[in-house]
Amino acid sequence: MRILLGLEGVNPDYLNNDALTPLLYATQNGCEGMVKILLGRGEVNPDGLGSYCRKPLSWAAMYGHAGVVKMLLGREDVNPDKLDNGGLTPLSEAALFGQEEVVKILCEQEEVNPDPPDNDDRATLSMTTGWGCERVVAWLHSHKTVTPSTI
Repeated sequence: MRILLGLEGVNPDYLNNDALTPLLYATQNGCEGMVKILLGRGEVNPDGLGSYCRKPLSWAAMYGHAGVVKMLLGREDVNPDKLDNGGLTPLSEAALFGQEEVVKILCEQEEVNPDPPDNDDRATLSMTTGWGCERVVAWLHSHKTVTPSTI
């Protein structure tokens, strides 16, 4: 990876035919080493949209890559509460896919709204209940900043 990035003409933020940049691919797959190298490059957009209009944080959250989520949250240029084009936040993605550890990490962030409505005005707790992610639903329900009336 370092050798490729050192070559002249290599764009580390290149969007391929599958709408994936190297960072999006690395966050989807939980490749913490690659994510660290790519985030160290000024040319890489750590908050850019890619495949399915999801951002790197959303991909990492959806697949439960807690280490990558923490790396991205440590940056000022990553918005942890921004809706993607599908109307979901990284918290919503993590909750819908049953990623309890990542849900907890995201809910610890001041900037994250634990009850964000999606494009259909459904809150995370409501959506997660519908998908049957029981452990995440129980944790969200017990979390002091989540409004149970949003089910």
